Amino acid sequence: MTEKQLLARDAKRDIGAELLLSVRQMKAGKGKVVARVDVPAVTVARLKSGLSQGDFANLLGVSVRTLQDWEQGRRQPSGAARTLITIAEQQPKVLKQVLKSLAAA
Repeated sequence: MTEKQLLARDAKRDIGAELLLSVRQMKAGKGKVVARVDVPAVTVARLKSGLSQGDFANLLGVSVRTLQDWEQGRRQPSGAARTLITIAEQQPKVLKQVLKSLAAA
């Protein structure tokens, strides 16, 4: 649009009415923006276990950097690691028991 066309359009607008309409729509729940974030299974498993990234990476036998790559979606865990992550997600207490056993040894 040209500058002249924009000025002509804006001259016809009732900004106050537009804002009031927007506020009413927000109060009515219209126009909601919902952001969905997919959390990788490895992050869910680690959070359920209550372990730090360092402890969780140590239990899986990988570096913290590798774990971070998995959690941030830059890389995917291998088959064996996926199996351990599934166990950690479904039975988080088992990982804590293993960590205690390793610390005692």
